[in-house]
Amino acid sequence: MKVRWLVNENFPAPSVVVLRAAKHDVLAIAESHTGDDDSDVLALARKEGRWLVTFDRDYGELLFSRNYPPPPAVVLLRVPSYRPDEPAAWLEWLLSDQEKFLGNFTVFTGKTLRSRPLLHRIEM
Repeated sequence: MKVRWLVNENFPAPSVVVLRAAKHDVLAIAESHTGDDDSDVLALARKEGRWLVTFDRDYGELLFSRNYPPPPAVVLLRVPSYRPDEPAAWLEWLLSDQEKFLGNFTVFTGKTLRSRPLLHRIEM
């Protein structure tokens, strides 16, 4: 399965360039949807079947406390210090075992991974 990424506004542009050079499908919020609310970004990821990548913890609140419908996967990057091109390498690494992340909210700290299943709301 080819993963389609949606990277949030806070995702570094140099990593977007690296991912696209490696032929990844990357939609960058900073390029086309600047200023969108987190709920709109989440809805876009879901609508387009994209994995959401962010440094913003608010998405956990939307998904788990407010029960917003999830996208296929969410990757929350919680790394305190990094070079602007490093997030691209982290995503490449995640793709080596993508089935492990599909359907999950995954937190990557640079040293550890924690995953929690996304709750899929049944549409009535």
